[in-house]
Amino acid sequence: WLFILLITTSTRNSLCAGTSRHTNNWAVIVDTSVFWFNYRHVANALSMYRVVKSLGIPDSQIILMLAEDIPCNDRNFYKGEVFNNAKRNLELYGEDVEVDYRGSEVTVENFLRVLSGRHPAGTPASKRLDTDESSNLFIFMTGHGGDEFLKFQDSEELTSTDLADAFEHMYEKKRYKEVLFAIDTCQACTLFKQFYSPGIVAIGSSQKDENSYSHHGDHEHLGVSVIDRFTYFTLEFLERNKEKLIKDSGSLTLQDLFQYYNPVKLHSHVGWNSTLTRPLNKVPLTDFFGSFLQVKTGISPFAPDVMEPNTASLNVDVDVDVDEDYEAELFSNYIYRPTF
Repeated sequence: WLFILLITTSTRNSLCAGTSRHTNNWAVIVDTSVFWFNYRHVANALSMYRVVKSLGIPDSQIILMLAEDIPCNDRNFYKGEVFNNAKRNLELYGEDVEVDYRGSEVTVENFLRVLSGRHPAGTPASKRLDTDESSNLFIFMTGHGGDEFLKFQDSEELTSTDLADAFEHMYEKKRYKEVLFAIDTCQACTLFKQFYSPGIVAIGSSQKDENSYSHHGDHEHLGVSVIDRFTYFTLEFLERNKEKLIKDSGSLTLQDLFQYYNPVKLHSHVGWNSTLTRPLNKVPLTDFFGSFLQVKTGISPFAPDVMEPNTASLNVDVDVDVDEDYEAELFSNYIYRPTF
């Protein structure tokens, strides 16, 4: 009987290792940079915001922090608009964008308050991360960084120790099931060097002593770079595999994404670390990029309870066969319409 019990327990643990068992998804997306010449960091953040919304995470479960008001910047030739491609086929800053922290509100203190849940009295629900022990959380950060720090507002720094301690606090308070932490900045991987809490997978755009580079710019009217390489190739991967995301959301894994990054194209080396209980090839992308849904036959895995997709695909204009830096068309024009 002991032998049978051991075999049964081992099998159960093996099955659990490949299953998230989360019940809800949240995202925190942060641009920490100010000034016009950091246009691309706002575009990075808005691009990832559009991704998670497209895949079913509602605004009520997304915290969006933008340090610079690029849409209304006096230098912006396209007033009220932001693009992540020089051909300007997709406007990122539409009427449906909900910015929860903007301008001077984007501080190290407020970011750590979001993670910890320790807010002043009267803080509205839209500024709170109301996660629990069954929540999967995707965090994306972009800006200027260095060895174990990320700059906020060009005036203060978030350190790797700050992040590690914040995640440990979240773990102790049962504020997450699993976390995917992604960061696009110089020396990005050093930001998760101090992580020690369980249930976290972290990926960075560059190693220690490496820069992260922009992809291309709009030199005709903006005069700045419009997206960074790590973000660009993340979007490209999702675009190339959009049919799989729609038809079989579990077929694409974190390992598929992580192995897609080409250091020749990025001009840096992506790195990652994981304390998950399951291997990365058993972690579907939609465990973090999408909304949790018990999928049944005939029901789209991308549709929240009160939303439905208005097309059968992601409906984006992209030439996935072109590898030249300035040619790919990005991304994610996948719009939901209310059913009520």
